[in-house]
Amino acid sequence: MTTHTEQTGAENCPAEGLLKLLSGKWKPQIFRLAVDAPLRFNSLLRQLPGSNKQSVAVALKELEEAGILAKTVVREKPLHIEYALSERGRGLIGVFLGLEGFGAPVILGPLSMK
Repeated sequence: MTTHTEQTGAENCPAEGLLKLLSGKWKPQIFRLAVDAPLRFNSLLRQLPGSNKQSVAVALKELEEAGILAKTVVREKPLHIEYALSERGRGLIGVFLGLEGFGAPVILGPLSMK
């Protein structure tokens, strides 16, 4: 018996893979903040109430490994690391704007349409 995944080839769907990657804890918020400016780790923690070092570190690493964020070691005193959208990550801005435009009426309900 074949499964739905086998019939549709969903495991090879690029959109499904992207949604899975971006749906992780803190990732949409990190992406949104990275659009405005490069991020330092401690600054990012302050901007994500309820987050913790480990979950944010995991999210940053996964976004970096996917090529969405670029990690730069800034060799100034004090030495620090900044995370910024990569060229590939900047290519996702339109996707996020589309999701935001679609999601706002759904989340906020009919009153937001007035």
